[in-house]
Amino acid sequence: MAEPLPLAPASPGQLLLLLRDGKPRTRADLSTETGLSRWSVRARLDALLLAGLVTEGESGLSTGGRPADLFVFNTRARVVLTAEVGATHAVVAFNDLAGTPVAVQRVSLDIAAGPDVVLSRLVQQWRDLLEESGVSPALVAGVGIGLPGPVEHASGRPNNPPIMLGWNGYDVPKRIQADFDVPVLVDNEVNLMALGEHSAAYPDVAHLILVKVATGIGAGMISNGRLHRGAVGAAGDLGHIRAHRAEDVPCSCGITGCLEAIAGGSAIAATLRANGLAAQTNSDIVGLVRDGNVIAGQVLREAGRDIGDVLATCVNMFNPALIVISGSLAQAGELLLAGIRESIYRRSLPLATENLRIVHSKTGDQAGIIGAAAMVIQQILEPSVVDRLLG
Repeated sequence: MAEPLPLAPASPGQLLLLLRDGKPRTRADLSTETGLSRWSVRARLDALLLAGLVTEGESGLSTGGRPADLFVFNTRARVVLTAEVGATHAVVAFNDLAGTPVAVQRVSLDIAAGPDVVLSRLVQQWRDLLEESGVSPALVAGVGIGLPGPVEHASGRPNNPPIMLGWNGYDVPKRIQADFDVPVLVDNEVNLMALGEHSAAYPDVAHLILVKVATGIGAGMISNGRLHRGAVGAAGDLGHIRAHRAEDVPCSCGITGCLEAIAGGSAIAATLRANGLAAQTNSDIVGLVRDGNVIAGQVLREAGRDIGDVLATCVNMFNPALIVISGSLAQAGELLLAGIRESIYRRSLPLATENLRIVHSKTGDQAGIIGAAAMVIQQILEPSVVDRLLG
């Protein structure tokens, strides 16, 4: 296969990449930063302006003549449709080209209903959000979806997901492209939560683990500033690592002894019911803990210790600078984190925990959609892609 042609020096796509930092610049600024002549800068800017990817206005600064025009990345030129799909709910949105959510809707669904039902629901929610916001579907530039199981990122197909019956090998991009003829990228939901937390809250942290504690338990890992997916998209499947206290407890994945079988939302709710408490959902668990129920607090902290036991191995292996705890059960407050911290600091090497921070998520339930947007934007605004578009 022929090697791709090299990009021209400071091509329009590379000029846009420069402007994507949000800092307004004059033609003279761009000429200085790129080494291009004023005429070359003008030609490239004209192409970006025509495509709507850049906007201009006067700076208000002048040395006596006409104020210089300022050019800035137009984040509202297009939109990206995003969704983070969990086992029992989804966060559905569309984001601008900076990755910021513009309109967001949380919906209940059952991942076990199968891909046709779930994806049709997402499509309808996106159409409703666009219509309610007065945004034309023609402005959709891409779609990013997070699913609650391993995904072959290159194809967008789920890869033997434990809790997603009927999804294995399903061509998710093809189904979505029947309604939106744009690039469709799919990944594991917790991968996208890690990407979203990293891009929006901790861009300077090179090594990060995000743990989602909800119905299931999963992790996303940022290594050297980049998302680590693993060989087949299975990296971060924390919930199906063997836990010390689980022994022979059966798990929904079909094997026994998994962390999720004793510390996931369903397991915690079952323990609370066995203690005479009314707990069916994760919201019930959070409500009991927030209301000060002692038994619920003890059970949640014990789940945190179990999660921390498994994470301690990850800390020794991966040596992150930051662990972010997210998911619906993290909303219960400090008890879950207290249990996690207790086990990690007890079982990890002192060198690995010397500067380690363990914190709540800053992006909350929007982490996944922010990460989905970041994944898509990275592809559709890559300089060579922009150059082909303008060409």
